[in-house]
Amino acid sequence: MPLPDSTDWLGFCRRAAGAARDAVQAYATTAERAVETGRGEGGDTAYVIDRAAEDAVFREIEALEVPVTAISEERGEVAVGSRTAGIESEPVRIVVDPVDGSLNAKRGLPFACVSIAIASGPRMGDVDVGWVAELDPRLSAGDEPRAGRDWWAVRGEGAFRDGEPLPSLRPGPLEVLGLETARPELVAAAASAIESVGARRVRALGSVAMTLCLVAAGQLDAMLSLRPIRSVDAAAAQLLVTETGGAVAFPDDDDLSLEMRSPVLAARDPELLKRLLTTFA
Repeated sequence: MPLPDSTDWLGFCRRAAGAARDAVQAYATTAERAVETGRGEGGDTAYVIDRAAEDAVFREIEALEVPVTAISEERGEVAVGSRTAGIESEPVRIVVDPVDGSLNAKRGLPFACVSIAIASGPRMGDVDVGWVAELDPRLSAGDEPRAGRDWWAVRGEGAFRDGEPLPSLRPGPLEVLGLETARPELVAAAASAIESVGARRVRALGSVAMTLCLVAAGQLDAMLSLRPIRSVDAAAAQLLVTETGGAVAFPDDDDLSLEMRSPVLAARDPELLKRLLTTFA
């Protein structure tokens, strides 16, 4: 099902991501950002910045005044907007991770972002628009602001970083491998497998969405998660990888729901992805 032509989905993503950025930046210190607000529907601890960013995104969703199903890390699956009588098609899905890399954002580290995907169906392959907005890592309002980059993709139209098209990926060696959900015990257990696939170096950034973006940009040759992730973590950024000619796999589940749990693996070309899947999936 194509997305409704009447809605400017890229414009919505830009507005929603900007509002979420502003909401996070209102908390100026680690202590303010680290306030816990219980557990979100996704199962993880929700910091005050997660809730604030999510609220900002939902205000923009409600302002659309179109029926959608929003899937978000903290609120879960929520129907927004009224359905038109007699219309039987499924509503558009908006898949949101208000802050991917919450620990980075809390500590003022780079590689935290807002992730928003717009999908016309229930699977990862149905994502039509993906938007990833980097968050400013500064923790003091007196610091010089650093503009976060915006990454986006439209299915069939390519992927972009701050408006510049990302070039097509080409096969190459596995020089740098990104690791996510990289807890020390998981890294230790996977060390031999990582060595066996020929990775020369590893990087653990702390954000699934940002790591996928760097694969799409050719800055990382491949990435994998060392434990299952949720759809909200990867729905937007995986489209950037495929739109630049890379390959992505969710070997256990590719459903756009909060219940989805699967490792994610991505690479600059299908053969490299196959090598990773043979070893890790």
